[in-house]
Amino acid sequence: MSKLFSRFKLRELEFKNRIFVSPMCQYSAHDGMADTWHMVHLGSRAVGGAGLVMVEATAVVPEGRISPYDMGIWSDRHAEALAPIARFIREQGAVPAIQLAHAGRKASTDAPWFSRGPLVPENGGWQVVAPSAVPFSPGSPQPRELAEDELDGIVAAFVAAAKRSLAAGFEVAEIHMAHGYLFHQFLSPLSNRRNDAYGGSLENRARLPLRVARAVREVWPQNLPFFVRISATDWVEGGWDLAQSLQLCRWLKEAGVDLIDCSSGGMTPDAKIPAGPGFQTPFATAIRQEMGIAVAAVGLITAPEQAEQIVATGLADAVFLARELLRDPYWPLHAAKILGSEVPWPVQYERAKPA
Repeated sequence: MSKLFSRFKLRELEFKNRIFVSPMCQYSAHDGMADTWHMVHLGSRAVGGAGLVMVEATAVVPEGRISPYDMGIWSDRHAEALAPIARFIREQGAVPAIQLAHAGRKASTDAPWFSRGPLVPENGGWQVVAPSAVPFSPGSPQPRELAEDELDGIVAAFVAAAKRSLAAGFEVAEIHMAHGYLFHQFLSPLSNRRNDAYGGSLENRARLPLRVARAVREVWPQNLPFFVRISATDWVEGGWDLAQSLQLCRWLKEAGVDLIDCSSGGMTPDAKIPAGPGFQTPFATAIRQEMGIAVAAVGLITAPEQAEQIVATGLADAVFLARELLRDPYWPLHAAKILGSEVPWPVQYERAKPA
């Protein structure tokens, strides 16, 4: 049995393999509600053999959506719409997971197949918020700086979303602290220019993300794991970097986070990112080795042999796949064949299993 297809346990939850489906925005929800598209999209990856299937960035408040077409979980109705999806994922032997998010200054944009540009209120958009009144790019709207007394409401929204996620049947919750969204905006000195208790020093910039992590951990069952996705670097001089990420991960581990989902970038539109196969894996490895916390690698992981090498040599505990699983929802079943691992196929599909 390959290492990629070995079982992996966090707290009391066991994953049947180490292939995780990344949260991938579908821009196909209406008023934040999951529908049949999301059932087929997520369900087919569970049928395809992944060990964990994570729902896309799911906004904890309406104004936290990246676009008007993003998923949300700011009401019980949203949780009810997600419950059948979580149940189907679990019935296929995969772990249902959800990423809870707030886009901050990168909210209120159009779907990528329209323009991806900012939406003004008269075109269905809304006023965006951020730690400081610093736009994402020269063409982006100026965000409204969040007042300190508003931050309690953000913490409460994530706690409420976590409770709804649990009620919907999800077994892993992940907080999105990456890709230039709200918590990454608080962490990075490029976007956080505050002079109160939430700005300046690293400890201050990490204050809100850590408050949310601790609060969600308090309401998330102790027997179930809790993830955080970070951008390990902004890829910009003077911005967020690996050294600061290591300290953040130390604090997140102390807060009860079980796995760091290691990505990068997203803070500025002009960052020079040296993208290539597995280019973000070294960040996961550094965090795993120095912080002693479980990590997952993500980013241009496409070949079964590549994924196997990452987990077999201890570079990461698991791999998140995104675009490759859009191209082939059954990648895990095909990878098992290539790696010489015998894994069960869905009984409905067994007649097509290669000899």
